[in-house]
Amino acid sequence: MRQKPLIVILALVVLVAAAIGFAVGRKSSHEPRPVAVQATTSPAIASTAEPAPAGDQIDAIRRGAPVNQEIAAPLMARVENADIKRVRAYPMQPPTIPHSIDNYQIDKNSNRCLLCHARANADKFQAPPVSVTHYMDRNDQFLATISPRRYFCNQCHVVQTDAKPLVANNFKDIDSILSEEQDKKAN
Repeated sequence: MRQKPLIVILALVVLVAAAIGFAVGRKSSHEPRPVAVQATTSPAIASTAEPAPAGDQIDAIRRGAPVNQEIAAPLMARVENADIKRVRAYPMQPPTIPHSIDNYQIDKNSNRCLLCHARANADKFQAPPVSVTHYMDRNDQFLATISPRRYFCNQCHVVQTDAKPLVANNFKDIDSILSEEQDKKAN
């Protein structure tokens, strides 16, 4: 019963905020909308007559193609199956998978990755074992089996492909930075 006045006050605050938001929305809908400015051939002259037609606008996600044109999908990147580990592209990046995982069953009943990467089998299959962090719960307590939140490998780990990077990356891991500093001191 002590909370009843607080609930009433909270309800009044919400109603007032909704009324103000409604009033501001109605007021701004009556104001004239700004006109889009198109660049012309001469940079000194700009036309404010009308916005560009929707079909001629460019959508950056579509790789520069106009929105009104159908474009061919990019080719799928090939999965690299060389079993060569890549260096990481940024700190704390989950390692990428250096082999194909087509037809791997990873569901609540089975995890094909653990056949080779479980700590008990890693030596036999010459595979890197799953990190000890995968055996910890969210309270940093060690478990006897893989933590349920780390069981589905594909939520963090991806296969390596021959895809061209979408953005440039000049990340250097700490080992390469330290070795460069050692080389500079030696010279």
